[in-house]
Amino acid sequence: MKKALVAAGLLVVGAATAIATVGLHQIWWGFVLAFVATFVTAYALPPGWWTRLAFVVGWAAMVGWLTVPRDEGDYLVSSDLAGYSLLGLGLVLVVFAVGTLPRPRIRE
Repeated sequence: MKKALVAAGLLVVGAATAIATVGLHQIWWGFVLAFVATFVTAYALPPGWWTRLAFVVGWAAMVGWLTVPRDEGDYLVSSDLAGYSLLGLGLVLVVFAVGTLPRPRIRE
């Protein structure tokens, strides 16, 4: 029960961080700030399914949701260097989170 609450909280924190990242990614210093804040948070969390991966899944899911075009036909993530860098950041985060998962224990 405790793990599920922690994971749910980290999903929300990851989503909120992604909203801030998307909001700031067009400004050069905003992108740097969002990049550093996201990576420092992901690195500071202990590796695991319920911690680091939950944060990254929340972040990546929110960025993916915000990438979809809106009804007016405009986008929150543009198809320029800043937009592609944001999507690349998401891929690097997912690889980092999955790559640092603890190895399964072998039961003897």
